[in-house]
Amino acid sequence: MKNIIFNLGPESDVIISSRIRLARNLRDFPFPLKMNPKQSEEVLESIKEVLVNNYQDMNFINVNELSEVELFSMVEMHLISPEFAMSKKPKGLILSDTDIISIMVNEEDHIRIQALASGFQLENVWKMCLNIDNSLEEKLDIAFSDTFGYLTSCPTNVGTGMRVSTMLHLPALVMSGYINKILEVCNKLGIAVRGLYGENSKAHGNMFQISNQVTLGLDEYEIVNNVKNIVKHIIDQERILRNELYKQNPIIIEDKLSRSYGIFTNAKILTSEEAFKLISDVRLGLEMGIIKDIDMYKINEIMLFMQSANLQRLSGKKLSLQEINIKRAEIVQKIIKNK
Repeated sequence: MKNIIFNLGPESDVIISSRIRLARNLRDFPFPLKMNPKQSEEVLESIKEVLVNNYQDMNFINVNELSEVELFSMVEMHLISPEFAMSKKPKGLILSDTDIISIMVNEEDHIRIQALASGFQLENVWKMCLNIDNSLEEKLDIAFSDTFGYLTSCPTNVGTGMRVSTMLHLPALVMSGYINKILEVCNKLGIAVRGLYGENSKAHGNMFQISNQVTLGLDEYEIVNNVKNIVKHIIDQERILRNELYKQNPIIIEDKLSRSYGIFTNAKILTSEEAFKLISDVRLGLEMGIIKDIDMYKINEIMLFMQSANLQRLSGKKLSLQEINIKRAEIVQKIIKNK
């Protein structure tokens, strides 16, 4: 898989990726939670036929045939949700050749269209989603209300059915303690701040997912612009604080980040929590010009392949926790040494 996380997009010193997700349902079927297996299969075939037949670069994956490790490696790549991975009902994934577009069929809604790009590219991913959405609406009867907009399983998605999000690396805001103020302001503005894997996940490695909470009463362009403007403000604050922290304590900052790089590149065992903390420091050191012996492409590659499911997928077998921690350290060193 050619995961976009390896790439470097605009504003990549702070923003890792941009994503837009659209929730859609077919009018003539119950929502997925109420569907029987036969209905689930019918929905799956209808959506598969439209997308795979109309797009040469779209591939259908029967996720029920995948192993648990393969499924959760897709979660770590942000191609599917954890809930989708754990569901046992008839479901499928339609994935573009480049992994930029992924469409979950029979998750919480019949259709979850997602476009993902590196850096700050909300307009680009919105255009990708819109293209797929238009194709579906030409061929299928989508559940829509003139009063409420697109109808979805969860009331919080009714309206546009749109979730706009960016993944940000915010170490300076965390170190300074200002992250709490950012969280408070975002909440007042209807913006959700979550961890690496979205809802109910932790902010590993100082990485936060910023997304809209409101989908009703605003059009798509307003939602995209609202998130974009708030994220721009957060980017500015993070950059200012990085400079201020360094000016105040250059030796302390250099020592902290250089020590982390030393441990990261020489450890024989790395837990997931420790690895995320270290890679946050190494990423910051690279962005500030303190660490020069590695490039950001390798950092992004490590960030993906050091996660548990992808480690096991690379190993070709299920590993114990101790084996995962050892393998994680091996993978870090292997990627760094690979010229």
